[in-house]
Amino acid sequence: MKTKLITSEYLNYYKLKQPISILKHFNKIKETVLNAESFGYNIAKSSVYSSMIEGNPIDFDSYLRYTNSGFNTKSKSFKEIQDLIYAYDFASKNSLTKKNILLAHKILSDNLLEEENYRGNIRDKDVFVYSREIQIYQGAKKEILDKEMDLFYKDLRILISREMTMSEIFYYAAMIHLVFVKIHPFADGNGRMARLLEKWFLSQKLGKKAWFIQSEKLYQNRLKSYYGKMSMGPKYESTNYDLSVPFLLLLPMSLTA
Repeated sequence: MKTKLITSEYLNYYKLKQPISILKHFNKIKETVLNAESFGYNIAKSSVYSSMIEGNPIDFDSYLRYTNSGFNTKSKSFKEIQDLIYAYDFASKNSLTKKNILLAHKILSDNLLEEENYRGNIRDKDVFVYSREIQIYQGAKKEILDKEMDLFYKDLRILISREMTMSEIFYYAAMIHLVFVKIHPFADGNGRMARLLEKWFLSQKLGKKAWFIQSEKLYQNRLKSYYGKMSMGPKYESTNYDLSVPFLLLLPMSLTA
């Protein structure tokens, strides 16, 4: 079956531009480090960097210090990171489905969204993204949101069931990230959720080792490039996916970071 939103249209060009051997670099993640302690450490790191992308002031060194000392663990910033860790942990133990995506958002938004009815539920209002008090993006309008998300979930089911090469897996993981954040289906937490979905899809295809990929750290370290390459128009309906490949190529680079 052919996908509608998470398109394969740019796959050949992506493969042409992809500069590294994904399989070779992925295999460098040692099986011996995949124990419970190292797994927890890595999803905490992913959660901290993903939160930092959204402006959370706690870096990973500070997070470790606060966790070990017990200081500042009641702050909103710390609680937001903890919620995201819980969401990553939930995702690592559950299949990538519509129901579980909504549950993961409910978990990660516990301290992010004051209005409980927006946690784990698609928004019923239009949403806008601002930078320095200037509107830079409008997500899918509320009137088309249910339809777009239905298409997104159908595409996701198709992709999860499909046999793929390594290049295809990374291409679609990044495209899932991009399409989801463009739809912007939640009142808040869309970026965090998009990065989690990317990693979740990788893990569905590649197993537990995928959770050790440091994509969130790469995106934070290249924050200007991350947002710049994600910019493809001022609103969802006019998104120009012809510009998507530079963004999609960021994910494989996290294997070399």
